[in-house]
Formats: sequence, C-alpha cells, structure tokens
Amino acid sequence: MTDATARLGSRDQDFEQLGIDRSAVRPWEDGARTDGAPGTYEWWYFDAHLDDGAKLVVVFLTKQFTDITQPLTPMIRLELELPDGTAHNKIATFPAGQFTASSEGCDVRIGDHSFSGDLHTYRITAELDGVSVDVTLTGEVPPWRPGTGHWWFGPGRHKLFAWLPAVPQGVVRATYQVGESAPVTTGGSGYHDHNWGNAPVNELINHWYWARGEAGPYTVIASHITAEKRYADTALPVFLLAKDGRVLADDGSRVTFETLGTYRDGTTGKPVAGITRYRYRDGDDTYTVSFVRERDLAAAKLIDNLAGPKKLAARLAGFDGAYLRFTGELRVEHRTGSTLVDTHAAPAIWELMYLGPTHDRPRQGSGD
Repeated sequence: MTDATARLGSRDQDFEQLGIDRSAVRPWEDGARTDGAPGTYEWWYFDAHLDDGAKLVVVFLTKQFTDITQPLTPMIRLELELPDGTAHNKIATFPAGQFTASSEGCDVRIGDHSFSGDLHTYRITAELDGVSVDVTLTGEVPPWRPGTGHWWFGPGRHKLFAWLPAVPQGVVRATYQVGESAPVTTGGSGYHDHNWGNAPVNELINHWYWARGEAGPYTVIASHITAEKRYADTALPVFLLAKDGRVLADDGSRVTFETLGTYRDGTTGKPVAGITRYRYRDGDDTYTVSFVRERDLAAAKLIDNLAGPKKLAARLAGFDGAYLRFTGELRVEHRTGSTLVDTHAAPAIWELMYLGPTHDRPRQGSGD
C-alpha cells in the first residue's frame, strides 16, 4: 500500500507558494534553506575535472544526511584523485559553533573553510588532514532547476527533497596541495549544486543515478531517481542538455532511461550499470546521452559512516545503503530522423546512491 506517488513541483501554484520565479534563479535560492535543526539536512556540492588529469570533489554539509535526527553537525567532505590515480578521501566533522551560512546567498563557513558565490562566481577553500584546495569556479551555463527544484512525497507538501544546480558548467582555477609536496595550480571544468530537505532521504528515495559532464559544445546534467516503494517506485527523471551555453532540452517527461551491462559490485553488493543511457525526443530530433563506466572513484557502504549505537541500530534494521562514484566516458549523439547530426565524447563523473533495499532484478529501461 502506498501513501501516494511523488511529484516535482512544476505547477504555477507551486512557484507562487514558494515565491520562486519560473524564468530566473535568484541568489537567495543558493543560500541556507534550513537552520540545521533536527529533521533537516542541507549540503553545497562542487566537483571538477582538472586539466592536469586530477579530479576534485568538495562538499559542505550541515550534517550526515543518513541521520537527520541529529542537531547541526557541520561536515566537510574532500575527495582528490591525483593524475597518477592516487586517491585522497577526507571527511571531517566540526562543532556547531563553527558553522555559519547566509540565507541571502551562498556564503557558507565551517571553521576556517569557506564555500561562497553569487550564482556566477564561487570561491571554495578547504584543508583536511594535509590536503588543501583553493578553487575559483566561474559559470558558463546559467543557473537552472527542474521546475521549482522541489520534489514532494506523499499527501500534501510535507516531505521535501530539493535541488538547485547553481552552476551546471563552469571554468575552474584550482590550487591543490598534498602534505609537503609542492602546490599545483591548474585549470579545469567544474559544477556546483545545492541540496536540502526535511525528511530522511532513505524514507523517500530508493536510489538514484546522477551524472554531469561536458562533451564538445554540450553540457549535460542527467539523473534518474526512483522513489521508495511506499511512493509507488515513482520514476523522477531530471535532464538538462545545453549547447554553447544555451539550454536545448530540459523537459524530463521527454526522457527515457535504460541501464546496460549490469553487474554486482563486490564492495557494496549493489547492482550497478556499466552503461546508463538517457534518450530525449523532441519531434524529429533525438539526443542520446550515454555514460560508459571505466572504473570506480569510490564504493562504500553508508553504514560505515555511522558509529556506536547508531551503527548497531542500522545493522539490526537491515540498512544497506551504498554510495558509488564512477569515471568514464560521456557520449552525446544528436539525430534528426535517422540522420546523425553530430556526436561528441569526453571524460565524465557520475554516481549511484542506494538508500533503500536493493532491487535485485533490474528492469531494463527503468533503472530499477
């Protein structure tokens, strides 16, 4: 028996009630949307492919989103993969008194670390356990959101999952340093988004694939979210395709999704697609976006982030959430009718987040 299906807030009354402009994203939307109190979560995310071959992820969080009952417990996650493949994955927790965040725009401070910007230019600085980064991100594709960027689950609008891609694609200038090695300064391409909500994500969403990348003149953000069983396993597609900085396609209802080459991951035990494919049709035009896995950047059981009684309770409850991050090739293909118009390929990063029980028998074309 289900409570109701989930839905994206995209109706006129949704925009009106939230005070959101359908035609433009405002700076306050990237500001603090929660106060960090129990029952809420929020994070600001950045990733980049750097020109020297390094890959970088920085996330500022109000708390570990797998346990939102806790009060404000600010965290920073930093993942740096060097050009030679050496990975440095760091997580640090800070006292609540070391956290500040503006509600008027993105200006987040955790201790001496900062994540701030104005929907166009961002500065991110962090240093964890001997790994330091100093990043400037300048947007090339304007801020965007699917509908209001708010998904509601169940009757009414009480359970919320919200998302804002403030910089779908931007130019990066980054300096990073590991230990006593010489600092490295390089350019690259990056992305920033912002998530928040007021209900445990694992009670709303079973799993999602999320990806972003650039190939030739194209920028892609693509996600396939599958709601929990109580919300009828509702598929919640997200799709943005821009070309030369101009949005070409962003109507999730026109997207079909399929998984190919599914295998069982040895670390997490989760079924993982070797290829995830999004196909967007608009009249005679078809855009096919494929992410082809080459290797893992991360594979972890979420229970390993818990400790003490919480970890024991999660184990007794059978919680088996997992997080996997991949790197590989993004392919974008545009056809008009049967005629190939153009095709481009480039490296990309994407993820699979499992929050609910594993669907052991994936259905091709659904991602479930």
